[in-house]
Amino acid sequence: MILTGSELRKKFLQFFASKEHLVLPSASLIPQDDPSLLLIGAGMAPFKPFFTGKMKPPSERISTCQKCIRTGDIENVGRTARHHTFFEMLGNFSFGNYFKKEAIAWAWEFLTEEIKLPKDKLWITIHTSDDEAFDIWRNEIGIYAEKIIRLEDNFWEIGPGPCGPCSEIHFDLGEARGCGKPDCQVGCSCDRYLEIWNLVFTQFDRDEAGNYTPLAKKNIDTGAGLERIASVLQGKPSNFETDLLFPIIEHTMKVAGVSYGTSAKTDVSLKVIADHARSVTVMIADGVLPSNEGRGYVLRRVLRRAVRHGRLMGIERPFLADIVDVVADIFADVYSDLNEKKAFIKKVIQQEEERFHTTLAQGIELLNAHVNDMKQRNDILLDGATAFKLYDTFGFPWELTFEILEENGMQLDKAAFDEAMKEQRERARSARQERDDKIIIPDLSALVTQRVTYNPAAETAKILVLLQDGKVVETAHAGEDVTVILDSTPFYAEGGGQVGDTGEIVSPTGRMQVANAKKLPDGTTYHIGEVIEGALTLGEVVGVRPDSCRKRSTARNHTATHLLQAALRHVLGTHVNQAGSLVTPERLRFDFSHFASITQEELSRIEDFVNSAILTNTPVGIIETSQETAKEMGAMALFGEKYGETVRVIVVGNVSRELCGGTHVEGTGEIGLFRIISESSVGAGMRRIEAVTGYGALEYVKSREALLQEAAALLKSRPEEISAKIQGLFVKAKELEHELAAVQGGMAKATVEKLLAEIVDVNGIEFAVGQVKAGDMDELRSLADMVRDRMTTGVVVLGAVQEGKVSFVAMATQAAQAKGVHAGNIIKEVAKAAGGGGGGRADMAQAGGKNPEKLIEALAVARTVVDSQIKK
Repeated sequence: MILTGSELRKKFLQFFASKEHLVLPSASLIPQDDPSLLLIGAGMAPFKPFFTGKMKPPSERISTCQKCIRTGDIENVGRTARHHTFFEMLGNFSFGNYFKKEAIAWAWEFLTEEIKLPKDKLWITIHTSDDEAFDIWRNEIGIYAEKIIRLEDNFWEIGPGPCGPCSEIHFDLGEARGCGKPDCQVGCSCDRYLEIWNLVFTQFDRDEAGNYTPLAKKNIDTGAGLERIASVLQGKPSNFETDLLFPIIEHTMKVAGVSYGTSAKTDVSLKVIADHARSVTVMIADGVLPSNEGRGYVLRRVLRRAVRHGRLMGIERPFLADIVDVVADIFADVYSDLNEKKAFIKKVIQQEEERFHTTLAQGIELLNAHVNDMKQRNDILLDGATAFKLYDTFGFPWELTFEILEENGMQLDKAAFDEAMKEQRERARSARQERDDKIIIPDLSALVTQRVTYNPAAETAKILVLLQDGKVVETAHAGEDVTVILDSTPFYAEGGGQVGDTGEIVSPTGRMQVANAKKLPDGTTYHIGEVIEGALTLGEVVGVRPDSCRKRSTARNHTATHLLQAALRHVLGTHVNQAGSLVTPERLRFDFSHFASITQEELSRIEDFVNSAILTNTPVGIIETSQETAKEMGAMALFGEKYGETVRVIVVGNVSRELCGGTHVEGTGEIGLFRIISESSVGAGMRRIEAVTGYGALEYVKSREALLQEAAALLKSRPEEISAKIQGLFVKAKELEHELAAVQGGMAKATVEKLLAEIVDVNGIEFAVGQVKAGDMDELRSLADMVRDRMTTGVVVLGAVQEGKVSFVAMATQAAQAKGVHAGNIIKEVAKAAGGGGGGRADMAQAGGKNPEKLIEALAVARTVVDSQIKK
């Protein structure tokens, strides 16, 4: 029977609908409430709560065709007949309803009766221990025993969650597709036996620690690869020749001007593009957008890999976005949202593709230069630092570096690269603000870039884009997190170290609390927050109300940051360069290069410099000009800011000139007061200053004054007398310390005399043992030292209770050691008796125990151990 992919999908779902299964549409590729998964990679993944029994399913029998993404074998895509990053998994599921008997029977019925696969071409595998499955296949279905193969790896699991033994159905594609080995059979790594169906008998729930717990109810999880079955039914040598993928290959052939089947290398590229085009289209439709982490990075990696394979075939211009039309047509009858979101998907791909073309051309040129140098040196290993620079500085994916090296018979020092990546992630994590936006939408700007403006005076605006969980929506209701893009906004978007504005967006029917404002790469502002009343609707005109008090406080701190940099260069030297900054309404933070600690006198001069500039109330000017003119003016660039052809120069009289896109006061007098609250080192040659201004500075001064008043009250003095009072207390404390030391010395002497008076003879060895009072281990050792020093041939073992635990120490003289005494071995047994452990040298050892109540019992062990050690 020859069926299209669409017909096969429908036939499968209709078959299981006839078996009383509830047919559900595919879930989104983005897992819902499942932090253990990055993307949906199996048909059962959306149903994990049902398999574990934590949630009641809408039906005990369900059937789906689930969209799946897996990139673990991405390097094999295009090189084999069946590997994909995106694929569709046909599935039928039972949640405590039917089990092996029915699942096996229905699988066989569908394959042999519904789609007419020849029975003699089908082979079965089961887990080595699954006799129940063997009995069903052999005795009820009638499969010859020699065609039922037991395999150890027939156990299905994908991370934490439901799992269990499985039974696979394989189709024999014939000797021509095999490896030619005489022992070739099911389970061989060649392409002859194609797995088309996997029956998973979920009997266990695996937790994060790898423990397997039997499920209260046994379940069935079936996975049947749509592309694989289609390749069999359509008589195609691989999944890529089926109607589910080949239309994309045909389209790409025309774009590239190449033919399929004439070059193995070209065929690989055509297949990669076909597979990856499906992946990126469906991922974007489901709300995944390009980014440098998480599922956004998966998308970016797949998309860029497709673009590179286009370049390998000579496609120099952007081409991937046009393939969206072909993908949407292939899935028109099942994923209609692809057509509905087609324009959006294309714009996201186009922007990412154009950006990557620049990155790719530059990266390949640089990498090829390194490859040529390595060839001349007969070197085959590219160092990790070079690969990381390509990745970090030029945005060139390490995976492509790896592939290009492999094509040239070379390798990458992956360990060194991974170490550099780890260090970079740590730096990024420390700089990341506590609240990250929940929705990453870096490429959505292409939809609205021509209509969006930043207008600090704007009071009303129109909602152009409304998103929830990365998806465009018409309406957002109270309690829902939302992202909004307006045609005009007075909200300053996070950038150049300055945090974004907060405030409200108010519509005739609802109100949104804006938690942050951020920028897309093209400068478009998007607003992140929660609808707290009513609803917001796409296209409506709304009132925009940034928090003006917070906005002014942020502006004070930002202008003060510019003054601080000028002060640092004036006081410390022109070698000072900014290395990072953070500007919030509450405070400012400034990181800079400097190779020595800053003295208190220097900090005072820095603070005075800034406050002098504030007291002059110098006007703060903003000049928009070209980068070249700005450089001629001597304007400095602020860390982290990106600049276009036209730049803003913030001019503070003759004090400061810097490129900056942030918000600022109109005159320095508005800053009010500048106070440094901390100065510290943040790395080799790097310092950090934190400071406050305006109301923050006033609060800081008030809090310090309150502390001063509190200290004066405690000292029963006036604030100006505090220093003299403290000096007097220091003198008194010293006197008391001397008195206490004398008392403790007398107590220690008395303890030692008592222990010496109670010495017993153990086979010619002086043995002192006892429980003593000691504040810490140092004090305990000191007591043992004093006892041992009074012995000739002796050993001392002491114990003390300290903070709910017990500490032990043992010491032996040289003469005692000569007779076989070993303090380390003594203490080991003593500590064990008190629920602890330890050891040490022959002359001295210490240990701890968990059970103070067994201290006396443990000390009694010491005599027995000493007795056994002495040489008779």
